[in-house]
Amino acid sequence: MMLVPLTTDVLVWLLVAAIAAYFLYVRRRPHLLMPWRRVGQSAYGMSALVVLSVFVAVGLLDSLHYRPALERKDGQGGAVYSTEVLSLLDAAATPLRARRERTYSAPFATRAYARETLEVRDPDGKIRQLREFPRLAWGGAHLKDEADRGGDILVRAVQGLVLALLAWCVLAGAVTLHARGKMPAREAWRAIRRAQTRAPWRAVLVTSGVLLALAGPVLMLCAHYHILGTDKVGRDVFYLALKSIRTGLVIGTLTTLMLLPLAVALGIMAGYFRGWIDDVIQYLYTTINSIPGVLLIAAAVLLMQVYVDQHPELFPTSAERADLRLLFLCMILGLTSWTGLARLLRGEALKLRELEFVQAAQAFGVRDARIITRHILPNVMHIVLISLVMDFSGLVLAEAVLSYVGVGVDPSMISFGTMINAARLEMSRDPVVWWALAAAFVFMFVLVLAANLFADAVRDAFDPRVRVGALAAA
Repeated sequence: MMLVPLTTDVLVWLLVAAIAAYFLYVRRRPHLLMPWRRVGQSAYGMSALVVLSVFVAVGLLDSLHYRPALERKDGQGGAVYSTEVLSLLDAAATPLRARRERTYSAPFATRAYARETLEVRDPDGKIRQLREFPRLAWGGAHLKDEADRGGDILVRAVQGLVLALLAWCVLAGAVTLHARGKMPAREAWRAIRRAQTRAPWRAVLVTSGVLLALAGPVLMLCAHYHILGTDKVGRDVFYLALKSIRTGLVIGTLTTLMLLPLAVALGIMAGYFRGWIDDVIQYLYTTINSIPGVLLIAAAVLLMQVYVDQHPELFPTSAERADLRLLFLCMILGLTSWTGLARLLRGEALKLRELEFVQAAQAFGVRDARIITRHILPNVMHIVLISLVMDFSGLVLAEAVLSYVGVGVDPSMISFGTMINAARLEMSRDPVVWWALAAAFVFMFVLVLAANLFADAVRDAFDPRVRVGALAAA
């Protein structure tokens, strides 16, 4: 195979490396590590982190792309590679990706969702036409008798639950060994079960148990059934939902990173320096807010699409073209989304510059740049962190809306927005094709809910006013 590092892949892995380097830096500084310890002591925060970790793992698997090698029939030397770009997630989900049906099929169905005209041969050799629900090519194809479908699903689901229970027991044993310290293992397990440990291990184990209880049966069933049905062209909806995770994560993380420097720098400068600097920055973000965001995004995406169409030699595969549009969409969203955070930081900086410790630093002749980095920025980080996670949730939803109106990601790229856009016309069918829309909704809901809960835990840990209030109440 030949590795194909897409631009967003490189940026995603650079982000992972930056996060790892940040936590290595924080580990050696107790004053920076303390707020993250408080995050680790939040039961709902750690439960949300477990769910987010599953989404991130799927997204990272889908961020390693390659082109598979092809066999040469002429026998000459030299490798030939396919024009199709795949990821490690595609390789792991080959049964879901490759086993397509002709058109719609309901979840766990063995036959198509609509009647088709079939030609059957009578015992006397005559061919006649029937309107029938045709048998699926892959869904339930291993069944000799379709009446056995219910029992087969039950048996495979139970097998998946047994595997999930074994995996959970291994995880619980590892957590107990980690948390026991100098205590016997039985006492450590009793403390975990009663939620008497410093870290919320019970919440972690309960959340992991729920996820494993869902993942076990899904893994056992998805290779034999379309557990969430198929779409109009016969693609497995569960596979589409898994592929959409990376698009949502890329939109949320890369856009957030692009808006962060502008928002933090301009917002703090406006509030700290005031005067003409504040006037210029306010004029800038007021002007940007006056431009309809959807129209600006649509114009920028269409201009980029024209450039791609005029320079096809720069993009040898359709995946690279779609990736460029995704990156450009992140840039445009970042340039139009920084104003809200900048307003918040301006107001907070206006208040902080009047406090005694900042005025004392100014009186001692400390440079403005040092005051901003040592006194202003640390005291607004709780606003930055909570805004980042909240913006992440909003951007995941914004992608769905933009793709729905046709100015989002490339139509060939799988995302929650393209799933919703493809499913919207099928809601008027009779009977209704509901599973594609339901799958996109459930996956988006869980992702955004987990991000919001984790954001609440981070805010409570980093906001000094919350800590002071908790100490006063105690």
